[in-house]
Amino acid sequence: MLEKLGEVLRRATDKVMNAVFLDKNLVDSIIKDLQRALIEADVNVSLVKELSDKVRKAALDERIKDIEKKEHIIKILHDELLKIIGEKKELKLRKGQNRILLLGLYGAGKTTTVAKLGNYFAKRGNKVAVIGLDVHRPAASEQLKQLAEKNKLSYFIDADEKDATKIWKNLEAKGKLKDFDVLIVDTAGRHNLEAELIKEIKSLNKEIKPTESILVMPADIGQAAKQQAQDFKKAVDITGIIITRMDSTAKGGGALTACSEVNTGVYFITTGEKINDIESFNPKAFLSRLLGMGDLENLIEKIKSVTDESKQKNIQKELEGGKINLDDFIEQIKSMNSLGGFGKLKELIPGFSGMKTKIPENALENQSAKISKWEHIIKSMTQHEKENPEILEKETSRISRIAKGSGANSSDVRALLKQYKMINEMVKSGMASDFSSGAELNPKQMQKLARKFMKGGKLKF
Repeated sequence: MLEKLGEVLRRATDKVMNAVFLDKNLVDSIIKDLQRALIEADVNVSLVKELSDKVRKAALDERIKDIEKKEHIIKILHDELLKIIGEKKELKLRKGQNRILLLGLYGAGKTTTVAKLGNYFAKRGNKVAVIGLDVHRPAASEQLKQLAEKNKLSYFIDADEKDATKIWKNLEAKGKLKDFDVLIVDTAGRHNLEAELIKEIKSLNKEIKPTESILVMPADIGQAAKQQAQDFKKAVDITGIIITRMDSTAKGGGALTACSEVNTGVYFITTGEKINDIESFNPKAFLSRLLGMGDLENLIEKIKSVTDESKQKNIQKELEGGKINLDDFIEQIKSMNSLGGFGKLKELIPGFSGMKTKIPENALENQSAKISKWEHIIKSMTQHEKENPEILEKETSRISRIAKGSGANSSDVRALLKQYKMINEMVKSGMASDFSSGAELNPKQMQKLARKFMKGGKLKF
């Protein structure tokens, strides 16, 4: 996610802090790098110039001592970047029923975002239903149905009715919507914001009376986001924006800054295809990630979003007791795998961007087959063996029996035991307990935790 921009920003701050003298040549070099990276990220040229001028003015101000100047320059850079990205805009649910209308043009990713947003609020204890009112795209209803069923979300779809307003009226008349805290509505798109689409949206707006009308836009739209946001705001008074596909483009800076320019805050960004690849947009935390300082708050939110609350409480008790069993172990590994892989997690962990050890981008993405094999192995164990895996290391006959029963090799069983032993050592040290409970570990602790998973640059899975 804007990886190149992040690298340049980190390099620029390092150059400033490590410089003996901040002379004109060094300042010009830093500013030139910043300008190139920001423009490549599709940030508006006038905003880039404004930032450059302020940084140059501070750097060449002879009234400020060099030591103070370094901190002053980095603060200006940080503050100006925050101005460009915009202020935090949080979607807070109201008491009673919340009706969230998702709008946007073709190809923005509205339907998948409906499911992601539904899952996001459901995981936080709300009773959620998704409603399909895109009656023009033939595959929309089936897509939403599949996503809802796969992720255990309640849904209402009428594939036979071609009038979106009628579908809503029928659902209300039958009282099917009254028991839900959050209703998330998928609407039709068009190639452009044309009169027909505006008419349909206004009709739905009148009937649904949404508490939120959210525009969904892809990150690769760049600076065109500004015009689109203005047009939708004028037509239907949108309350916020969700930017999709932030993981797949280097030009997401254009969409973010454009939204800020029209004073329409970004509620969420999506960062992948998985159901949990959605996060509340926090400009300060986002900038912190770009600067390599991590975002522990979002990391903890992600962990909570993929873990069953009751199971997590049981595992927390085990962690506090200084030992976990193999069932708990596999549950935690499955949760971590569903977070989207280490490539996405490492930017959230303070200090990871500065680690010299190279972590393969697909290190966890390719582990699904191995996790499935481990589950079969664990199912072939007795309850006593699951709770006391250390006895297996002393009795090869048990390992052979388990391998045969699970269709695995003895080496697979030993690999599982080795990984479990490593995790259990972390539990005994208390680090895993702190992490699971949401305690804020410092960068050195996080790096230590990561290295426990790694050997020779490869994750030990």
